[in-house]
Amino acid sequence: MSDRAAPIETPTGAAKHAATNAAPGHVPVIGLGASAGGLEALELFLRNVPAGSGLAFVVIQHMDPTKKGALVELLQRATDMPVQEVEDGLRIAPEHIYVIAPNTDISILGDALHLFPPTQARGLRLPIDFFLRSLADDRGPSAIGVILSGMGSDGMLGLGAIKEKGGGTFVQEPGTAKFDGMPRSSIDAGLADVVAPVEELPGRILAYLKHAHPAAPSAIAIKAKDQSALEKVLILLRSQTGHDFSLYKKSTIYRRIERRMGLHQIDEIPDYVRFLRENRQEIELLFKELLIGVTSFFRDPLAWEYLKTTVIPALLAAQPEGGTLRAWVPGCSTGEEAYSLAMIFKEAQDACRPPRSHALLIFATDLDRDAIDKARAAAYPENIAVDVSPERLHRFFNQVEHGFKVGQEIRETVIFAPHNVAMNPPFTKLDFLICRNLLIYLDHSLQQKLLPLFHYSLNPGGTLFLGSAETVGTFTDLFSPLDSKLRLYRRLDVATHAAPVEFPDAFRAAPSPSADPSRKPAPVPNIQVLTERLLLQYYAPAGVLTTEKGDIVYISGRTGRYLEPAAGKANWNLFAMARGDLHFKLDAAFLQAVRERKSAIIKSVHLGTNGGKHAVDVVIHPIDDPSDLKGMVLVVFLDVPDALETAVPTSFNPEIKDISQLEALGRELLQARSEAKTIRQEMQTSQEELRLSNEELQSANEELQSTNEELTTSKEEIQSMNEELQTVNHELKAKFDDLSRANNDMKNLLNSTDIATLFLDDDLHVRRFTTQVASIFKLIPSDVGRPITDIATVLDYPDMVADAREVLRSLVFLEKALPARDGRWFLTRVMPYRTLDNRIDGLVITLSDVSASKRLEERLREKEHEALAVFASMPNAFALLTTVLDPAGTFVDGRFVFVNEAFADLWGRPSEEVLGRTLREVWPGSEARWRTACQDAAVHGVRGGFDLFFEHGAKTVRCSAYRPGDKPDRFCLLFEAAAGAWEGARLGDDATREAGGGA
Repeated sequence: MSDRAAPIETPTGAAKHAATNAAPGHVPVIGLGASAGGLEALELFLRNVPAGSGLAFVVIQHMDPTKKGALVELLQRATDMPVQEVEDGLRIAPEHIYVIAPNTDISILGDALHLFPPTQARGLRLPIDFFLRSLADDRGPSAIGVILSGMGSDGMLGLGAIKEKGGGTFVQEPGTAKFDGMPRSSIDAGLADVVAPVEELPGRILAYLKHAHPAAPSAIAIKAKDQSALEKVLILLRSQTGHDFSLYKKSTIYRRIERRMGLHQIDEIPDYVRFLRENRQEIELLFKELLIGVTSFFRDPLAWEYLKTTVIPALLAAQPEGGTLRAWVPGCSTGEEAYSLAMIFKEAQDACRPPRSHALLIFATDLDRDAIDKARAAAYPENIAVDVSPERLHRFFNQVEHGFKVGQEIRETVIFAPHNVAMNPPFTKLDFLICRNLLIYLDHSLQQKLLPLFHYSLNPGGTLFLGSAETVGTFTDLFSPLDSKLRLYRRLDVATHAAPVEFPDAFRAAPSPSADPSRKPAPVPNIQVLTERLLLQYYAPAGVLTTEKGDIVYISGRTGRYLEPAAGKANWNLFAMARGDLHFKLDAAFLQAVRERKSAIIKSVHLGTNGGKHAVDVVIHPIDDPSDLKGMVLVVFLDVPDALETAVPTSFNPEIKDISQLEALGRELLQARSEAKTIRQEMQTSQEELRLSNEELQSANEELQSTNEELTTSKEEIQSMNEELQTVNHELKAKFDDLSRANNDMKNLLNSTDIATLFLDDDLHVRRFTTQVASIFKLIPSDVGRPITDIATVLDYPDMVADAREVLRSLVFLEKALPARDGRWFLTRVMPYRTLDNRIDGLVITLSDVSASKRLEERLREKEHEALAVFASMPNAFALLTTVLDPAGTFVDGRFVFVNEAFADLWGRPSEEVLGRTLREVWPGSEARWRTACQDAAVHGVRGGFDLFFEHGAKTVRCSAYRPGDKPDRFCLLFEAAAGAWEGARLGDDATREAGGGA
């Protein structure tokens, strides 16, 4: 993690900032966690805390519960601040150091520390996690946790709780820690805000407190420039990560951004925007920060117990035997809650009487791909023992190095995938939906869209499980509480809902006015437009715009005299709303106008309103232009003047003589005949259409029958294919089991050979290694994939990379005996890694411990030097020869390999001239004298003698030939000493027999 360096403020100023940014009315508290090797780190940390910091420190270290600790006295030597052991109810004071008492756990409430007896058995206690979780709950965003040197993973869950609350997390650089287990586990989990050497951490904490903001302001309080900068941050996030955070709560986003600003010592959001644009990695870190991926196994145990004893048994009872239950866990983070559900389901299934054989399929999704990868690996640290009972650890987990791994039975029930609940389609037909502590970070508008979506995704009677701070809000018509305190809800089966379900592709934030650069200023008022608007409002006829089926799209003017809503369910169809006789007349004319695509007019339709009658003409005009309204129909209502209305008789009277009344009756008759004619034409058209439709239906029926036969055939084919797939599945499962057994056999074989084996890929990255390698290379399981050059080793092998690349190039294996810095020796073989198809895919490096052989070789070499020194100092002339045989294996000669100084003096020449020469070459012509004795000595082991004449000194010397040891590959010649020295020759002979094998 990159953090910009900044000067440390003066102690007085730092104390002022620390007090200001702490929780209101509280002393700022720093939780320090350490274990093995932590004393040195604690002393170095406290020495670098400046005077006047205003901070209080609570030191939590793993201690022997049976002995009184001496940590108080040891730390007091490193600091001027008072150091004391914690007592129950002790009040916190600034610039004081409080040390955990043996065999206790510490919690904090306000400014008081409280002691609790540990509930876990010895060996499983995690006091650092206990205190840091308490600190996170009490101080929230003001909490600060520090992890120093130590073994194991204690403190990781505590830092996670602090990070979830928005506090600061600081970790010692693992390379500077005496034991890097605790720092590395926190870093690997992505929980460290600052990683630095221990002497730099106090300065980093003070700088962080100086720039920290204890609480995010409300949206109203955010300044305009900050609002704009905040939106720019969201744009940068969206452009790099592809995820839109505009529907997240602004207060949450603002608080997380200010936390990152505090870590980088940036005061203004516009400056942070510039920093983001210059540092693309910071965008990824901010993205991780906003995801808040902190979770744990069986969080809120009472709720999980209720699921196990009540909810799951009810669902199992309602499901047919052998069925599959489906579950979705959005926002699953690193998978703890998904695995918790799988374990609870197995336990509930086992408890059913009679036993049930249902299966469970869990879809677990999250935005964070790194979290999904960790969830898929299913490996968790040792400190999950705090949340998972020993029985569950034994049944559902396998213990591995540095922690636990979820067993295959549970792992196979969960499918992990990257997924954005606000953008991607949901999973459906679910029996469980667990969405815990996600909604609280989302804006209210997105919550209102997600809850109906969850209702849509669940089967009737399905269960919704929310976080402890979440509810279904106003959607009580969709969900009923199973237990409101536990936030468990059952889906209600409702026919309709007030608003339609909005699927994720419709989720979008309304554009902010301040962020819309394309928004144009309001147009200048236009007199013509305003005048036309008034004329339309007061003098234009009423009308409606409808579809070709009569559904009203737009209403202009007052249409209440002609149309009225029909009783019952709301219906905006023109024919349903038409008053009186207008309904019948409008129907025929409308259909005619639509069919012929020309205007139709209905004259003098009499409508009754307010106790009277009035006449109206109706114009029906199909629209072809403009193209945007093509296919629509405009219906206009024109009132007829009163003078004409009075001429229409209300009933027939045979005595009528008024010509105007007769003319009105004539017009009505003509209109009635026209309508009757139109109706007859429509009936004929309808009959033709019905006849045609009947023929089409018959044809469609035949096609459906044919399709049904095809579907039946397809069904049979699918069933056959399904059987084949099941067979293939069984074969694959058998092969998978064989592969697992082979993998286990290979692992046990590699471990049982006691040969350290290291597998590298073509780029010299670690692919696999046996447990013995860890004593030579400082490797842990998470180092798989790292370059071997990044791994520390005790082997003195500077040419390892060059040799490895040479083997990859030449494909010729290389073997070397190499020393280690701890005194051991290893026979190192570097070989190409060949696949079954004879393809080179990396390297295999084996390291055999040959320290014992090296020590034996050294001792033998010393013995040889001692024996040769004895022979060299003998007064008798002595020579050691190797046997020379012909192709048939018959003795023919001997070759000198060692002579002492007495032999050189006897021969009269330097010893170098005889070494490597044969007897024939040294004494030519004397073969008859020495051959029989030398052959008997070398081949049969029979001692013999012969005389040789030496020109130097002109004397004949007696020589004895014998074989040292049992091997016929060498023999010795011992020459008599000067007169009177035979006893010395005999003693030299005896010494030769004892040490000749080594020579």
